[in-house]
Amino acid sequence: MTEIISTERVGRVVVATLSRPPVNAFNEELITRFETVLDALMNDEEAVLLHIRSALPVFCAGADLALMQSCFATPDGPEVMIGVVRRMQRLFARIETAPFLTMAEIGGAAMGGGLEMALACDLRVAAAEARLGLPEVTLGLVPAAGGTQRLTRLCGRGIANRLILGGEIVDGATAERLGLVQWARPRAELATWTAELAARCAGVPRAAVAANKRCLAAAGDPARDGFAEEIAGTLDLYRHPETRRRVSEFLEKSTKKNSASK
Repeated sequence: MTEIISTERVGRVVVATLSRPPVNAFNEELITRFETVLDALMNDEEAVLLHIRSALPVFCAGADLALMQSCFATPDGPEVMIGVVRRMQRLFARIETAPFLTMAEIGGAAMGGGLEMALACDLRVAAAEARLGLPEVTLGLVPAAGGTQRLTRLCGRGIANRLILGGEIVDGATAERLGLVQWARPRAELATWTAELAARCAGVPRAAVAANKRCLAAAGDPARDGFAEEIAGTLDLYRHPETRRRVSEFLEKSTKKNSASK
């Protein structure tokens, strides 16, 4: 039986492949399995990047329709559904604040909660042909797993209005132009290109990733002093063995290069 999320270690990259037919829809089981994957990575200091992808033609289509149908059929159904959405919010917050890099490889449709999960990742690569959107308003709903917040912070209020209030679905190439994803590539090239990007990005120290992510988060939070956090993070890293080794090697190479050029 195929796992709904299988993991594979490729160097310092952990590839998490979603496989919950037909569309990788979120339910309690998928959320729980995702939490388990994150728990494992939190305890794996050698892992630097979580690469999220899909084994199905669709990346992720959001909330489970059967679950929604059952919830709407009972008086206490809305509360049950809200419980699932709250769990999705917490899961995506963990992805966003993880002390390692997170990357979404969007090979197919990323709708609703699927796009909200991708928006929580540090890096997003989409197939140019993929379809991305938060169409909840067309059902009389809100993209409540963080969609209104992250999309607005990422792309600005104007783009958020266009996509959320207009319920517009865009392709990967348009998503790159609007800033939803950082890269768009033809689907035939996506897997290879993203794997190479993941390997390159995972070449940095995990402690430096965590420190930089904290400083970047501070830039969007008026309650935090981002400049002070830069200094604190830098001081911690100066004391970190991996940083000291890398800086020493860099200085030694630079010295040798300068001596050779004289």
